Amino acid sequence: MWPGPKAERRDSDCVYGSMRMGASSLNHLFLTDLHSLPWFINVSESQGPGTILQSFSFNCSSHTPTLELLHVQPPTTFFNPPSLTRWQGIYVGKVGSWAQLGTMGEQGQTLNSQSQRWHRGMESLGPTGHCLLPQMTLSSSARLDALTVNHYELQLRFTCGNHVMEGPLSVDVQRDPGHIQCAGRFASPAGEIIQVPETVKPGARLYTLLLPGQGAQMSITSAQDPPYFPGPFSINGQGWLQAPSQGLKGQAQKVFQLQILVNFGQGRSCCGMLTVKVLPAPSSQVSFLQQAQNITIPENLVPGSKVVQVQARGFDVRYEILSPVPCRLFSIGRVDGVVRTTSPLELAQAPDAAVTRLRVKAFERLRPWASAELDFKVDVQSVNRWPPRCTPALLATQIPETMPVGTVLNTFTCTDPDSPGSTLDYQLLFHSPAGAASLCLQDRVLEVNATLDCDTPGACFHHAASILVLDGGQPLMTTEVPVLVMVTPVNEFAPACVPRTFRVREDAGPHALLGSVVGKDMDYPHDSIEYSTPGGSATFAVDRLSGEVRLLGPLDYELQKFHRLTVLLTDHSQDQDPTCHRSGSCTITIEVEDVNDHAPECEPPFQELTVHTHLGRSMEVTRVSCRVPQEPQRLAFSYSIVGGNSWSQFSLQGAVLVLNDLMLGPSWPEQPHTYEILIRVADAGPSTPHLSTTATVIVHLVPWRASTVATSTHRATVTSMMTPLLVTDTEAFWQPEPWFVVVLTVTSALLLLALGWLLSRLLWGLAQVLQVPSKPTQALLLNSIQGTEGSVEGFMEAPRMETPQAPSSVMSLHFDGRAQDPRTGRDYLFNTHTGARRWL
Repeated sequence: MWPGPKAERRDSDCVYGSMRMGASSLNHLFLTDLHSLPWFINVSESQGPGTILQSFSFNCSSHTPTLELLHVQPPTTFFNPPSLTRWQGIYVGKVGSWAQLGTMGEQGQTLNSQSQRWHRGMESLGPTGHCLLPQMTLSSSARLDALTVNHYELQLRFTCGNHVMEGPLSVDVQRDPGHIQCAGRFASPAGEIIQVPETVKPGARLYTLLLPGQGAQMSITSAQDPPYFPGPFSINGQGWLQAPSQGLKGQAQKVFQLQILVNFGQGRSCCGMLTVKVLPAPSSQVSFLQQAQNITIPENLVPGSKVVQVQARGFDVRYEILSPVPCRLFSIGRVDGVVRTTSPLELAQAPDAAVTRLRVKAFERLRPWASAELDFKVDVQSVNRWPPRCTPALLATQIPETMPVGTVLNTFTCTDPDSPGSTLDYQLLFHSPAGAASLCLQDRVLEVNATLDCDTPGACFHHAASILVLDGGQPLMTTEVPVLVMVTPVNEFAPACVPRTFRVREDAGPHALLGSVVGKDMDYPHDSIEYSTPGGSATFAVDRLSGEVRLLGPLDYELQKFHRLTVLLTDHSQDQDPTCHRSGSCTITIEVEDVNDHAPECEPPFQELTVHTHLGRSMEVTRVSCRVPQEPQRLAFSYSIVGGNSWSQFSLQGAVLVLNDLMLGPSWPEQPHTYEILIRVADAGPSTPHLSTTATVIVHLVPWRASTVATSTHRATVTSMMTPLLVTDTEAFWQPEPWFVVVLTVTSALLLLALGWLLSRLLWGLAQVLQVPSKPTQALLLNSIQGTEGSVEGFMEAPRMETPQAPSSVMSLHFDGRAQDPRTGRDYLFNTHTGARRWL
């Protein structure tokens, strides 16, 4: 390594330093430690031969110094060896040609002034000082091309007596877009000399001219007339120099000089000389020891790495690459035949480096026409150093659960830095929930699958997965792209309930529970429903959360048996949008069960009857007619005698009161007797409770004396009437409807008219009876007796004249009177002696 600068004293532009080697060497060595030597030099590719690259100075005392160029990497002859020169009585070191120092114009003047200052500085060191001015210049063969080689490393050695130092000097070739020049030795003043055997085939490629740029045209301008030329040489568009179509057979030892013109356009051109020397057919055979083969190397080889070594049989064999020319990736050792890399083989930056077909030529140095060629292929294998890179590197998205099947969520774009354009393998891995199928991966596309649903507890809401991307390299490299898909709920279904029927007793109290409305909703969370009744109801209420139906007001079976209640169901908390609701409804039927809250009513509530008894025979007294006005459909009643039947001479057959004369014994009184019979009438059937009322029937029993003839007239009168007694065991209060009052009033008026008409008919009938002269003046008012129904209505017996008894058979057939029943209005004939009647 070059030591760092260690300046002690600066005199103008020349710096002097010293390095102590001991007391005896103090006057022998004074050395500036590379004061003006740069570590890096930038030079344009447009610089030609003789160009001074850089100037630097040394100082050495009592010795003649030397400066050597040890080697150049990559090898080239573009740089002249450095030299040391004495200037104006002192030693001046120079690298390259120093002849131009005095004719360099401004630069020469600068150097001249520098040398004068160095001379003045040297005088201070004594007559033995040597101020050296080395310079690096380009040689006559220099053809810099930044596209071919843009960096050279020069190793320099400086010797001053026993002190030796080495150091690198880096030269960077800068690209000059406006510089176009001819490349190759043919453009040098000496030109290019090639040797070809006379056995080459007609039209064969002899030489490849390096084209300086696109669009350059090359042509041979020198004369090629016979007999000096067997035929014209030619150059094609690729810069190949081709043998004449007649071949070169018989042209051995001849030399053909070709002047070549390269035209770049816009008036720019260059020319060069190419000499073709024809050699006789080789007398010895050069051959390669190995056959054609394929070489595989990794792409991570550094420049200069050995690829393969080829060996050929022959005398003093040399090697060169015939194809491709120029070969930017590989070079071959001219002597050892070792093929090495000359630049990085990164396939990502240089995909064409994957396969290179090399043609190597081996030839004898003294007889170049004695040669052999070897073709082999170099395969650059990708080295898997980097995992795939994906876009996006993370996917986090939110989708509704109603997203259609097949919807594309994202398309992943991944590339392999080691092998761009290679095919990658994509795999979908589920983490939570494990094994879910809500998402699917089609090649690089992540899509919604058919099973995306959030209406099952824990079914989705979020899916944690990853996309595993694998390349095909060795070793296998993978990249995992995290995927988080948030599935938001959507209110898809409207709530619904099944119509139901509730039964309730009409005497149920307030807040009684009738039942519950059960709503169903398929959205998650399930059955998140609120209940309500549109418009409200004064009789029933529905609990908002539980759906329980309760009673608010009283019920009346007689007014309304069925109630229909519409229940509205509204869901909530089932959508990402809290304001999104769905609703449904169903009808609830409430059936009111009848409860006996009205006692039966009998019409009339009491009756007073006069019955003529016949010994040994039973007879119907009357029929009790009862009903419930508020519930006309109720017709089942039970009847029982609860009072006034002390001798058990009365019984009931259903609603009919029957007098049982068979039970009368000899002690039966012969005088009329009055009975007050209390009949309890109760409703029957499954309804409870059973309410009842009591009907009163007053029966005047008049014994019938058929064998007694009255001799005097006796009038039996009822001196007093018993007050009717109505007994009931119900406390219910009845307030009729207005329409019922109107109907009852109209019915009562009609009934009064009918009674008035019947009374007039009765009076008319009595008048007719009184007008008959042959009849006894008797009037008998009887109560109506219904023969067709088998019942006896009560009647009043009028006073009558007792007459001698006539034979019963004759008297029963004679009706001497006519009358009208005041109750029914029917006319009848009667016998004043026997009381027998015949209805008309």
